[in-house]
Amino acid sequence: MEVRDDQCVTGVDGLRDAVVIVTGASDGIGLETARQLAAAGAIPVLVARRGELLMAEVQSLAAQGEMAYAVESDLGHVDAPAHVVDAVVTRFGRVDGLVNNAAIVRHLPLTQWTSDLFDAHIAVNLRAPFFLVQQAAPHLATSAWGSVVNVSSSSGALHLKGQSVYGMTKAGVDYLTRTLAGELADTGVRVNGVAPGPIDTAIHLSWADDIDAAYRWLAEQVPLGRIGSTREVAAMILFLLGPDSSFITGAVVPVDGGQVVRP
Repeated sequence: MEVRDDQCVTGVDGLRDAVVIVTGASDGIGLETARQLAAAGAIPVLVARRGELLMAEVQSLAAQGEMAYAVESDLGHVDAPAHVVDAVVTRFGRVDGLVNNAAIVRHLPLTQWTSDLFDAHIAVNLRAPFFLVQQAAPHLATSAWGSVVNVSSSSGALHLKGQSVYGMTKAGVDYLTRTLAGELADTGVRVNGVAPGPIDTAIHLSWADDIDAAYRWLAEQVPLGRIGSTREVAAMILFLLGPDSSFITGAVVPVDGGQVVRP
């Protein structure tokens, strides 16, 4: 397959004017990704349940002369993927990129899991990314970019206490990335993933009573000796979305300071 003419512009400038859906964009990795996209001249579409936070961010970006759009949606609902993609196509007429970042994470021993909580993880962490790609794929195939980035986790490759369900869903995201990359390759759509390790986000508050102690423990699990930043993960996401990665598909890139190769 020939490299698309539009991909002659390299670096983040190669994403200028791209319309990119970013789920879980009210905070953490999703929010930082949206901000970096806007700074690169792209048009991030921020998707999350908390519409008021999204609108505040859209207004903040507008004040800086950067364009963004918000779609309030609970990706745990079965009709959410179609709703999100339809809203974006109605507004912009196209979808150029998709970042599947939204996720639920709970740390619980086997005995404390309920079927409702289990199903919620499957719905948000697996079902939503699958059907978002399904809904977006026809539009991505006509785009100069046509790129999907799934946000996985080092938990999908490690056996971590209390993360049986979350890790299972992230292992599923890794498989989904590889298999959809193969299925969509002949349309020109690329599908890649990033697998963050311990990153400085509010998600750790969901399981740690002492966040400072938790961060010290997490840093000990990482060969580079520290936890990562959302900026570092978002930078890899933008690389995989953009033209500099035009010959990369089916890859899941660890952004974890070496956590998955730690003895």
